[in-house]
Amino acid sequence: MKLSLFPQEPAGLTLLSSMAQQIVHASATMAEILGVPATEHAKLVDDMHNHEAKSDELHFALLTHMRTSFVNPLPREDMYTLSRYLNEALESLDSAAELVYLYKLERLPKRAADQLEIISRQAELTVDAMRRLNNLDDLEDYWIEILRLAKRAERTHRIWVADMIREMKWAQYSRNRDVANQLVEVTKGMRRVATQVGSIIVKES
Repeated sequence: MKLSLFPQEPAGLTLLSSMAQQIVHASATMAEILGVPATEHAKLVDDMHNHEAKSDELHFALLTHMRTSFVNPLPREDMYTLSRYLNEALESLDSAAELVYLYKLERLPKRAADQLEIISRQAELTVDAMRRLNNLDDLEDYWIEILRLAKRAERTHRIWVADMIREMKWAQYSRNRDVANQLVEVTKGMRRVATQVGSIIVKES
């Protein structure tokens, strides 16, 4: 582990953790969307847009912090990359919610809830991991667990798509496939975050 000659400012890590927390909140909103009739989707989708807007605010706040801070706990390019991946993950979740609303989907298969459970778990683990980026020694387990969850999400996605092909007509399949693709993109985004953490661990070891 490299030693630091200067005290490190935790504000950047707090901002990254807050971005991950927005994904936790957004996952809860998405769960609500999946559990109510289409007539109740509009307000919840507005809530989702607010989560996405908050993530943008935190992303730009981090950029400002990095420009004005003398000392950062990690190289600026690594902090920027983590922030970008977190923001993109929430954008995909926001897109999934909006598609459910636009397509007026009343019910999604259980596979959607399975994916959402994975996303929520990934986000919860990432909230804690972002706070601990100034102590990389105990983050390897986080890296490995997020990759494991991402692989599980990929398998769930393949099974979901296969089920839809068998059971749905083309128009219904196309709409549901769009939502499935956005949800698996969220899990891929969280995997990119963890892979970046793994890269930092390797560089700093």
